[in-house]
Amino acid sequence: MELIGHWLGSVPDFAVPYALAALGLILTERAGVLALGAEGLMLVGALVAIGAQLAFGATGVSLVLAMAAASAVSALFAVMVVWLRIHQVIAGLALVFFCQGLSSLLGTLLGWTNQPVTAQGAVALWPLSGLPVVGGLFRQNPVAFLTPFIFLAVVLFLNRSAMGLKLRAVGENPQAADAAGIPVSGMRFLAILAGAALVGLAGAYISLLSTKLWIAGMTGGRGWIAVGLVIFARWSPWKALAGAVLFGCIEALIPQLAAAGVQLPQYFVLMTPYVVTLGVMVWVAVGQRGGSGGVGSQPGALGEPYVREER
Repeated sequence: MELIGHWLGSVPDFAVPYALAALGLILTERAGVLALGAEGLMLVGALVAIGAQLAFGATGVSLVLAMAAASAVSALFAVMVVWLRIHQVIAGLALVFFCQGLSSLLGTLLGWTNQPVTAQGAVALWPLSGLPVVGGLFRQNPVAFLTPFIFLAVVLFLNRSAMGLKLRAVGENPQAADAAGIPVSGMRFLAILAGAALVGLAGAYISLLSTKLWIAGMTGGRGWIAVGLVIFARWSPWKALAGAVLFGCIEALIPQLAAAGVQLPQYFVLMTPYVVTLGVMVWVAVGQRGGSGGVGSQPGALGEPYVREER
């Protein structure tokens, strides 16, 4: 029971970065922009969060600056795909490589690598935190507690607000949205910036609230797993949150088993998240072939550039 309690208590620490990154991708892709740059943007958020914490020592400020930095870098991607109409897959991959190199370079030059920081610790929600076995779930940092509310806010924005409905219209049928007077390019640009902010927050969570230091490439492929998680969730925020919890449960179990004395091969441990991702992708593909998945809620114009003169 003690092992189960420690495992449950560590699940949010692994699940929150997946959830926030997937939510940011959903927000961007709902506008019809295929977002593959999550891995790079998470690295930018992780680096800036550590740098800001070393400079200011305020966790909230560091998180906000990490989100702003990821949005600023994503503006380059937005210019490429929205106005220059560069292929979105190529632009996304280029963004990842650019951010990987930039973050590693700056982290080394500025001396932020392996610099430990002190950030906001866990907060206990009493009396739930005192419950046996599951009490660890209610001893988390504030961002973990805020994550479900962030999801709720995004869902309400997409489904209940006029701006959110316009954003979805741009992703489903940009020609019709343009005819209705909706600025397609502007909406897509803003969606990229907003989605990148959430992805940057996911990266900041890893470096500032989880490991509390910066290491080059520390996201370890979580951005790519978030891309697969979006497909698994069929662009549904709540399903993405559930999928993130599933991935978090699997990833959190590995160190708990090691602590309990279970010997696991190193390379098996490293490949486990990707094996699960591949399994999820195969499951989704089989479900679609069998007719149970269908088109689902995939945006109709996802990945398609919009040229107004072609109306």
